[in-house]
Amino acid sequence: MHTLSTAYFSMRNALLQIYDDREAGAIAHQVLEYLTGFTKTERLIKKDDVLSVDQQNRYEYIYDKLVSTVPLQYAIGEAWFMGNKYTVNKSVLIPRPETEELVGWIVEDYRKAKETLSVLEVGTGSGCISVSLHKILRNVVIESCDVSSEALDVAAINANKLGAAIELRNIDFLKWSECTWKEKYDIIVSNPPYIPVSVKEKLHSNVVNNEPHIALFVPDSDPLLFYRAIASFGRTHLAESGHIYCELDADNAMETKLMFEQAGYRSVEIRYDIHGNRRMIRAMK
Repeated sequence: MHTLSTAYFSMRNALLQIYDDREAGAIAHQVLEYLTGFTKTERLIKKDDVLSVDQQNRYEYIYDKLVSTVPLQYAIGEAWFMGNKYTVNKSVLIPRPETEELVGWIVEDYRKAKETLSVLEVGTGSGCISVSLHKILRNVVIESCDVSSEALDVAAINANKLGAAIELRNIDFLKWSECTWKEKYDIIVSNPPYIPVSVKEKLHSNVVNNEPHIALFVPDSDPLLFYRAIASFGRTHLAESGHIYCELDADNAMETKLMFEQAGYRSVEIRYDIHGNRRMIRAMK
C-alpha cells in the first residue's frame, strides 16, 4: 500500500514519460487531492499516512489510465469550468480555460440586458458553455444542439446537476436547413470543430488518442466548414443587432473574419486569449 508521499512520487515519475516535470507533478498532485481531499500542504504534513484500500484501488485505476495517455479529466470523470464541476467522458471535449474567456466575452456584452435573451449553442459537448451562460445571465432561454447523442447525454447530466434548464437537440448543424428552428436568436455561440486533419500529427497524443475527433477535426480542403454554416444560419435566424461568438483556429482567424464580413456581418472582431493567440471572434447581424 502506498503512503501519500510514495503515491505522489510513483505517479509523478511514471508521468515523466509523457509530460514535462512541471505538468507531471501538477497531475500527480491533482490525483492525490482528488483521492484524499487533502491540500498539498496537508499531504506534506500527513506524508506517511497510508492510502485506504478504496483509495489504493482507485489510485491504481487512475494510474493505469494516465500512463496510457488518458487525460486526467477522463480518468477521474470530471473537469472544472468557471467554478463548476462537470461530468466528462470521451464523448465530449475537455472544457478548457480559453473557452471560459469566450463565455466571459458574452457575459461582458449581455450581463446588463433587461429583456429575456434567446441563445443557441452549436455543438454543445459537455454543455459547459450553455450551463455557464444560464447560471450567470439568468434571464436567458437556451437551446443547445449536437450531432452526437452521447455528448447530449453528458450535457443533460451536467445541466440537471447544475440546475440549468436547457433544451437539448440532436442535430447535424451542417444540415441546419432541414431542421425546424426558433425564428430568431439574440446570441449564437459555438466552439466548432476547426483543426485541419493534417495537423493531427502535431497534437499531443492524449488529445488525438482520447478526445472525440468529430468535435476536433475538419477537412484540410475546407477548414471554415462550420463557420460558414453558422454564418449562413445567422443571416436568417439571428436577431437584428444580435451576435455570433465562436472559438477560432488561430491559423485561420483572419480568413474567418473576412468570411463573416463578406457574408454581411458588421463589427467583426477577433480577440486574443491569455496565451496571446487569436482565439475568439464576434460578429454582429
